[in-house]
Amino acid sequence: MTTVVYGTSASGNCHKVRMVLDITGTPYAWREVDILQAGTRSPEFLRLNPNGKVPVVVLDDGTALAESNAILWYFGEGTRLLPDDRLGRAQMLQWMFFEQYTHEPAIAVARFIRVFLNKADDPRLPDLLARGTRALGVMEQHLATRDYFVGGRLSLADLALFAYTHRAGEGGFDLDAFPAVRAWLARCRTQPGVSEMPPR
Repeated sequence: MTTVVYGTSASGNCHKVRMVLDITGTPYAWREVDILQAGTRSPEFLRLNPNGKVPVVVLDDGTALAESNAILWYFGEGTRLLPDDRLGRAQMLQWMFFEQYTHEPAIAVARFIRVFLNKADDPRLPDLLARGTRALGVMEQHLATRDYFVGGRLSLADLALFAYTHRAGEGGFDLDAFPAVRAWLARCRTQPGVSEMPPR
């Protein structure tokens, strides 16, 4: 049985799963889910993930696994996408938690409002832009002295942060102010299996 991915192609959380599968050479079948047409609210989908969110993968044994960064860990474990040492793995997780708790709630939500909902005048945007800009500033400071987030090579942390950062402009963020982030994005793009997220 092939791994099945239930996802939305223009979602960064789903795109990072596509990248880890491509990088690790894992065969998979993609099932597109339309989140604007209640695709995550059907009884069939909720049986896979009662939380009603993409992505979800169904593994070879039929087990459903949700939460994008948990999926990254599952497929990345035992590969070069995880640092070799204990501290390096903890630092990788630190950046993956940063992505989900600080970066994604601002940058991804601003992009969703502008691109998916087409509401450029939404009153939430100024606060989201301020918070997302601070998150990009944290990344800029870290990347000013290193090529990748942890261990000098591409890791799950980079995949997690690449997904929404390379489309941050669609949310109204100006990446010209973050040269180290832009250089990191360019390095990530040279890595086999790292790909651009399709536009909405």
